[in-house]
Amino acid sequence: MSKLSTTTEVDPRFRRLSPMHAGEVLREEFLVPLKLSPYAVAKALGVPRTRIERLVKEETALTADTALRLSRYFGTTPEFWMNLQSGYELDRAKRILAAQLGKISRRSAPRSAPSAAPGRGRRARAA
Repeated sequence: MSKLSTTTEVDPRFRRLSPMHAGEVLREEFLVPLKLSPYAVAKALGVPRTRIERLVKEETALTADTALRLSRYFGTTPEFWMNLQSGYELDRAKRILAAQLGKISRRSAPRSAPSAAPGRGRRARAA
């Protein structure tokens, strides 16, 4: 019989990692291993050199335009890049707003109201 137990409790000594900026991933997982400069990538993507330089320095956010270009160039998906960016922004916002978010009460479920027949009670939009 195994002595292992399943638990969902988090060890209080566990320190949460900082969110990863899309520029950090670009730099550490693509540029460095492939020995590419921001200038070379910018030139291949047809964007200003400063866009890639600022991205890898984590000074600016990744845009949809850049995500599309990076995905085409590196053979990834635009969603890969955009998910990195949105995850980074959400994690940062959670950390910054934690105290304020904790003060917001969850809205209770509304009492059941008589439901209107579909298409009634609201005017249909003109086509």
